[in-house]
Amino acid sequence: MPSLLVSNIKQLVLAEETPRTTPVPGAELAKLPTLNNAFLLVENGRIKNFGPMAHCPERADKTVDATGRYVLPSWCDSHTHLVFANSREDEWVHRLKGLSYEEIATRGGGILNSAKKLREMPEAELYEQAQRRLEEVRSCGTGAIEIKSGYGLTAESELKMLRVIRRLKETNKMGIKATFLGAHSLPEEYRKGNRQGYINLIINGMLPQIAGEGLAGYIDVFCEKIAFSVAEMEQILEAGARFGLKPKIHVNQFYCMGGIAAAVKHGAVSVDHLEVVDDGDIAALSGSPTIATLLPSAPFFLNDPMPPARKLIGANLPVALASDFNPGTSPSGCMPFVVSLACIQMKMLPEEAIQAATLNGAFALEWGGEYGSIARGKVANFFITRPMPSLAYLPYSFGSNLVERVFVQGE
Repeated sequence: MPSLLVSNIKQLVLAEETPRTTPVPGAELAKLPTLNNAFLLVENGRIKNFGPMAHCPERADKTVDATGRYVLPSWCDSHTHLVFANSREDEWVHRLKGLSYEEIATRGGGILNSAKKLREMPEAELYEQAQRRLEEVRSCGTGAIEIKSGYGLTAESELKMLRVIRRLKETNKMGIKATFLGAHSLPEEYRKGNRQGYINLIINGMLPQIAGEGLAGYIDVFCEKIAFSVAEMEQILEAGARFGLKPKIHVNQFYCMGGIAAAVKHGAVSVDHLEVVDDGDIAALSGSPTIATLLPSAPFFLNDPMPPARKLIGANLPVALASDFNPGTSPSGCMPFVVSLACIQMKMLPEEAIQAATLNGAFALEWGGEYGSIARGKVANFFITRPMPSLAYLPYSFGSNLVERVFVQGE
């Protein structure tokens, strides 16, 4: 693989001389390590060196002049539902007419609608749609991503989704991790007096096959009043642990139910959504390794309250940002827009939002040693911006495409 030299970089962002081994907490999120007038050298798909232009190597196999431009590590999007069958703009129109997300779900829309469409779609077509979406998010600067199942809700369809994710891993150089989300919603046939029947199907019918084929590294549960209770979540997580799956949990999107404390107790890598948070949730997260992952494009799309980012940061917690790319509540995987929303709607500083969407996102994927910053030895996933007057211009100019070139493994 040819070497690559990026020279005359106006500012190299998140350039770590000593790479972090833990997520960035609280006030430290605002301390973004940068290097002005810099170079970046890539060899064999990894970052070989970086530094001031005064120490720039004379040559490499390929060179890129980044005069006037910023170089950032690729976004690490740690929460997506990128594999799905078709869009749901009809439900969006119903919401514009006054129906709530919960009312649509109760009528058989929402997740159940996506599940019906997915069951009918051939695996090859599902893969082709997902591949196009993956290329789209990569063009926005994403270099590592988590993808969940959860729109199957039958053993056959959940496995189909996870096999599509495995094929995406095999055919793309981006970092991809898979999460099993069979507990996304109760199928219609289990809703009248047989909730436990579906949970038993997840535990006894789906998990053994998923583990047997090595199709996922994580397990997720939608812990909400319209989905699964805390006790049901714990039952599923205990089963997942027996098969080596770590929790990454949907929780506190609409209600505080004690799900965060239970997720922390079960060693959750992250708790995701957190549109509503109380003091007990903050206390449960404090001192734990669990990362609070915020998904501002979902409440933006639903016109719901935004997650209290400042409260979480003020409690010295590590915060990550992710897109929640899905057809129902966040039909976009554009991470620059997520970063803009974090600043505009959640009052995060640009430096905080950028670290939350890169390095902390990498830690929420348990990939902090591979992605998320510019550090020697890390995978060379980064992007070059168009010429910009300042780093803050990136989230400020929310309607502009400022990602000029994207590199995955140095290519």
